Amino acid sequence: MDTTLQDPLVGQLLDGRYRIDARIAVGGMATVYRAVDTRLDRILALKVMHPALAADAAFVDRFIREAKSVARLAHPNVVAVYDQGAQGAYVYLAMEYVAGCTLRDVLRERGALHPRAALDILEPVLAALGAAHRAGFVHRDMKPENVLIGDDGRVKVADFGLVRSVDTVTNTTGAVLGTVSYLAPEQIERGVADPRVDVYACGVVLYEMLTGAKPHSGESPAQILYKHLHEDVPAPSAAVPGLAVDLDELVASATARNPEVRPYDAVALLGQTRQARAALTDAQLDAVPPGAVDQSAQDGHDNSEDRTSVIPRSVTAVPRPLPPEEQLNRTSRLEMPPPPPAGPAGPGTAAPARRPRRGMYSVIAAVLLALGIGAGVWYINSGQFTQVPLILAKSEAEAREKLQDAGLRVDDEVKKEYSSGFERGQVMASNPAQGKRIREGGTVTLTVSLGERIVRVPDVSSSPLADAKKELKAAGLEPGTVTREFNEEVERGNVIRTSPASGTRHKTGSAVALVVSKGEPVEVPDVTGQTPEEARADLEAEGLKVETAEERVHSEHDKGLVGRQSPGGGAMLAEGDTVTLTLSKGPEMVEVPDVTGMKVDEAKDELTAAGFEVEEDRGLLGLFGDTVESQSVEGGEEAPKGSTITIKIR
Repeated sequence: MDTTLQDPLVGQLLDGRYRIDARIAVGGMATVYRAVDTRLDRILALKVMHPALAADAAFVDRFIREAKSVARLAHPNVVAVYDQGAQGAYVYLAMEYVAGCTLRDVLRERGALHPRAALDILEPVLAALGAAHRAGFVHRDMKPENVLIGDDGRVKVADFGLVRSVDTVTNTTGAVLGTVSYLAPEQIERGVADPRVDVYACGVVLYEMLTGAKPHSGESPAQILYKHLHEDVPAPSAAVPGLAVDLDELVASATARNPEVRPYDAVALLGQTRQARAALTDAQLDAVPPGAVDQSAQDGHDNSEDRTSVIPRSVTAVPRPLPPEEQLNRTSRLEMPPPPPAGPAGPGTAAPARRPRRGMYSVIAAVLLALGIGAGVWYINSGQFTQVPLILAKSEAEAREKLQDAGLRVDDEVKKEYSSGFERGQVMASNPAQGKRIREGGTVTLTVSLGERIVRVPDVSSSPLADAKKELKAAGLEPGTVTREFNEEVERGNVIRTSPASGTRHKTGSAVALVVSKGEPVEVPDVTGQTPEEARADLEAEGLKVETAEERVHSEHDKGLVGRQSPGGGAMLAEGDTVTLTLSKGPEMVEVPDVTGMKVDEAKDELTAAGFEVEEDRGLLGLFGDTVESQSVEGGEEAPKGSTITIKIR
């Protein structure tokens, strides 16, 4: 079932700018959508925090921190962040859209990778993290889900949502944010978050690429956390026999449980990775992983621990740390089994008998037969196949040359289609798709972009809004924002104009804004102080609708008359708009303070504070006086709030 159809944001225009087209992925803290920036007319990824978390200031701050941190990196292997904002309960980041898949998708589909492919992915990841570390930030949530592989082969690191400064250390009580399978021991035990936690996570990711499985598994997250604390990451060659020892040592160095033994940041690990690659032969780099573990079948695992989550740390569950020298011995290298004893067998054991020569020939023949059968099986399953090379976004001539160099033929019939994502003349698709297996000498059909299709904006002026939207869609355009304004010539509900204007050449799929008429404006009469029946008659005579509020208010008007209206008299509305009337409870009676004998200014302040208007009566004798001789309402009596009290001055 396509759950995208149930997502309330799909099809909406967020923040008046970003049109959400489809949901890409759902994480533990946010959902990622493919969207179109209607201002700049470009496709991007929109990461929207789950509304339930948007009320938490800490999570919102983390979102904003991600935008600022990534904006500072500006690295080709880091997913760029373009904008950050909020609309109601939706807090979002606008990011670079990478057409392709995640490393998790690759591992789920193919299992273990060849060492060459694993290192080809690891190196740009480390380059991106190295830039972050040297800029003073730690990712803290490295995992295959956050490694994006574009259709053009580029590798980018995404989701810096948990990024922190290098010198920031999580409180030793509380919780750790991260993903269970990739947490370093010091993250679990002490909440430490320095560059070496990213190094540890990259070592786990490398192990997973080489073997197709995570190094530590368990029936619950707690079991996995326990293994991170108490067990070394095993050598990849233990799961995939035949892997080079240099790869074992690289994984062991990156995942050392003692952080002091690990490379100090991703730049240092990148240097070790390149040294390991240089030490490997082509045969070792392209070794087929025959014993890789099937991740999907491992322990009936549902990948539930792959989501970023809040993981409570329990101080009582942490074992006593080992002395540094013992940690160094346990984490710096892999323990190999002792060599077999040389010389004659020890006491109590019989010396092995010499195998007859005929038996030796039989064994050799059996081995050769097995090798022959294995080679045949390999040729049937893989040897006669090749992969379609990376040809997207290349010119047709360049794509043909790459395909021919790969031993493939190109179909003479080339398809042509319009595209907003590829320039005119670029290859936008192929069949089979790039990266797919195809028999050597097979034929590949190319689809070449005609560029963006340009159409003219139709004239929808004076058309009803619903009809105008249908006409725009029929022309290949998208109805954009709708604003309304008064217009004496265009009927209410019909389109006044569009932006861009009709006849303008515009790209297909682009948004067109609509201005809709509210009809001729109506001036609202002032009906306060009237009976409800009189007020309704006057308002309806102007073509307005009337509603009466349930509440009642104190006002200067008598009880039962209209005490307040919204909007007030003199406001401009469209015909058919509604005016709300609130009836009066009569004036609010307030006790009048006694101000006789007070100075004038003091008396005025006290009466005003009680809610009255004040007038002065100075007469002929009080022109130069400053004392209140009397007041129009005696002190202690009640008068309507807002009424006027006259003070006589002598």
